[in-house]
Amino acid sequence: MYLKIFMAFLVSLVLVLITMPTLIKYLKSISFNQNVNEYALKEFKEKSKTPTMGGILIVIVPIIVTIIFDYKSIFDLDTLIVMLAYFTYGLIGFIDDFLIVIRNNNDGLLPRHKFLMQLVLAIFFFYIYQSNNELNIIIPVINYSITFSSLYALLIFFMFTGTSNAVNITDGMDGLAAGCMFFSLIPFLIFASFAKQVYIAIFIASLLGTLVGYLRFNVSPAKIYMGDTGSLALGAALAAVAMVLKKEILLIIISGVFVWETLCVIIQISSVKLTGKRVFKYTPIHYSFVLDGISEKTVVKSFWLLSAIFAFIGLILGLI
Repeated sequence: MYLKIFMAFLVSLVLVLITMPTLIKYLKSISFNQNVNEYALKEFKEKSKTPTMGGILIVIVPIIVTIIFDYKSIFDLDTLIVMLAYFTYGLIGFIDDFLIVIRNNNDGLLPRHKFLMQLVLAIFFFYIYQSNNELNIIIPVINYSITFSSLYALLIFFMFTGTSNAVNITDGMDGLAAGCMFFSLIPFLIFASFAKQVYIAIFIASLLGTLVGYLRFNVSPAKIYMGDTGSLALGAALAAVAMVLKKEILLIIISGVFVWETLCVIIQISSVKLTGKRVFKYTPIHYSFVLDGISEKTVVKSFWLLSAIFAFIGLILGLI
């Protein structure tokens, strides 16, 4: 089992390293470049010349490698849910990216359309999930189970939309989101391995290999960005594996950096609307550190370290 998991990681890594240069060259040839948010700092405006939609490979490679290593994975309900969530959220991101690029502005999918798509997917995943799993959450350490029944559908919706959008918010610096995601996935790989969820473990290992390969081209100075295609898919994958492995509460701890980024944005917007004053110098919060004179590379590495700490804490709590 462990050899197969390692090989899935290695094959995915090699596939991305081989194919990504071709994708970058093609995206440049058709001018599929990053559209930087109008609220981004001035020094980040130059990134509009960098190709986006690298998330295409991030989505495709883990699914293909997982099926190649064991085609029976598509008949395992939990693995099927994870891969469907990963692909469908990646598809939403792809549509959004495509509209943004061809319109040459940041007007992609309307928020209500995104909301409707995510709502439909939440209902769909709930319908599949409840046919083979208990609708409960387990409190770590004390291992106390709380039954949610039909309310679990609401939990699924918040988990998937919250995590996918949190990763999207964090994806604002070279290597930031991908690096943090790498550390966040490691505890779930260990949980899946210990639970003998081989197909889930293979998928996560393949995703980890894909992220390492992607980071080769995404660390500063980035040659490509994942776009919403990658960030929404990665967030959905994180939520999906937490759900099928019954680690819903630990998801909050393990994805601590993504939670922190999102909370800061929510607090900032709420404060500006209610009082007209900012709580933070800038949000997403990673930009605040740049305004304080810290280099982008240092901020990214610091966030990676913080993500690793959150992942380690979550792993320990999950193994107790």
